Amino acid sequence: MARWQRRFASGGRRPTTLNITGHARTIPTAWIFQSSVVSLLGEGDRSWNAGSLPFWPAILAADVVGYTALMGTDEDGTLQRLTELRQEILEPLINEHHGRIVKLMGDGLLVEFGSVVDTVTCALAWQKQVARHESSGNADTRIQFRIGINLGDVIVQGGDIHGDGVNIASRLEGLADPGGVCLSDDAYRQAKGKTEAVFQDMGDQDLKNVAEPVRVYRIAAERSVAVAPTSARGNLPLPDKPSIAILPFTNLSGDPEQEYFSDGISEDIITALSKVSKLFVVARNSTFTYKGRAVDVKQVGREQGVQYVLEGSVRRAGDRLRITAQLIDAITGHHIWAQRYDRVVQDVFELQDEITREVTSALQVELTDGEQAHLWASGTHNLAAWELVIQIQDLLYSHRREETLKARRLAEQALALDDGFAAAWTFLGDSYWQEVFGGWSEDPEHSLGLALDAMIRSRTIDDSNPDTFGMLAFLHLSLRKYEEAYAFAQQSLALGPSNSLSAAVAANVALYCDRPDDMVVLLKKAMRLCPIYPAWYVGDLAWAHLLMKRQETAVTIAQEAISLDPDYIYTYCVLAVAHAELGRTREAAAAVENILRIDPKYSVRIFARSQPFRDTEVLDRHLDGLRKAGLLE
Repeated sequence: MARWQRRFASGGRRPTTLNITGHARTIPTAWIFQSSVVSLLGEGDRSWNAGSLPFWPAILAADVVGYTALMGTDEDGTLQRLTELRQEILEPLINEHHGRIVKLMGDGLLVEFGSVVDTVTCALAWQKQVARHESSGNADTRIQFRIGINLGDVIVQGGDIHGDGVNIASRLEGLADPGGVCLSDDAYRQAKGKTEAVFQDMGDQDLKNVAEPVRVYRIAAERSVAVAPTSARGNLPLPDKPSIAILPFTNLSGDPEQEYFSDGISEDIITALSKVSKLFVVARNSTFTYKGRAVDVKQVGREQGVQYVLEGSVRRAGDRLRITAQLIDAITGHHIWAQRYDRVVQDVFELQDEITREVTSALQVELTDGEQAHLWASGTHNLAAWELVIQIQDLLYSHRREETLKARRLAEQALALDDGFAAAWTFLGDSYWQEVFGGWSEDPEHSLGLALDAMIRSRTIDDSNPDTFGMLAFLHLSLRKYEEAYAFAQQSLALGPSNSLSAAVAANVALYCDRPDDMVVLLKKAMRLCPIYPAWYVGDLAWAHLLMKRQETAVTIAQEAISLDPDYIYTYCVLAVAHAELGRTREAAAAVENILRIDPKYSVRIFARSQPFRDTEVLDRHLDGLRKAGLLE
């Protein structure tokens, strides 16, 4: 035993050659040490025998996504590029991380490692480098891998390995998204906290030919993909009118509970300025990605495609409030305007109005009479109600049932304090509509009625809020009143010329009315107004290409959407239909597995009920694709 310990301590992963049943093999010393300890302690039945050696390596199973289709499109080119990938990227990475290729299949590899940490680190580098290598090619012939990782009992026979450890790794690979990695619970416990990976729990999964359910984790997409996509696309051109990004004001109160307060001030200034027709204002979703980060104003200007940046700070102490704000030219770095305000907390609403006027004046933007009258019409003078409402938007934008219910409770509490707060009524109506659109409502007709009542109340209080008209457009789509939905979407666009949500809503009206060309134009407008855009914008763009029967492009774009949010169910619906129509049974089934992971009760019937396609043939096409992918009625 001491001899093995000395060998392991001195060499770790240094290869050692063993002769097993006449076949010489080189395997990492760590595995020999592990197997020897198991054998010496007599644990289980993992004993040496004449024909095989049981041990517990980390197994990586990788598979090429859509291999059959790639070969059908360009067999010689696909084989050549796969060979290049293996020789230039995969083999060097595997060697660097002390792995051994057990075997090559036509569409995949089986690799063994002596360490789960090495395996995960290799898998992350593998997916990143392959994505970079393939990024310049045709999207329809792009090579991607799925990877599954397991730590388990395997049997060595000659140069091959088999057993449950290998079988589970292969099944996990099938659960992974294109470009993704899935791990078993055993592998996760060894890797957590020891790599740069961020893990997401997928729960217990029933795997084919595996007796018991296996707890599965996937490696979450790096948020850096979500927070800085513009840098990869290059600098955005400046609009033909004054353009501005409002950064989240810094909370200097020393109390984390005041974060909502400082965020709310920034949000309200964005909302007000986005109504000004002569300004280009970047959306809150985009600028708030800089929250908590030390930023270079010039870099913000380049990434957001604007000339000016407004930044500031908030310090709240008791009933006193100090706000500083400065407007900076992001091209030169020069300060255009700066001011400090010392007021009582109750003056926060007047302060926001004052800052808005100062900014428009500094930018020499003249407000119309209507803009002056309606700039803060949807506000409240009840501070407690306002502090509740500023917490709602992120909850609703998650498109998740639990967060939507939290948002509803906050809206109800705000309305109990001030039932004349238009924004609270809009958010309340939004929560009821999301129940229907998400397929969660037990009584869709009743939920839509509650949503409509709330929207009517909001519009009666304030008829200038673009978000209210956007929600009315969404709501009338679900009511199958398409002309009204179109009219409300156009009003939202007119009231919010710099409101990215207005453009995204109009794109959804085009989606359900089968106008994919218009949809793409509107989504591009929404993305320009929100350069660091939410996942559902990207998912909707994938949907537009699916409607145009560009399935390969739809798949590629949907995968980008998943990298931004791996839990938005409708992206997987697009993937399921696209893969089913391309004849990729396995990929379509994997998309359905993800749909059911997000909502185990989801079905073809729920999709049909919640998705208001005007053309029944378009709806039938989607339903047929979901059925082929394996989604149950």
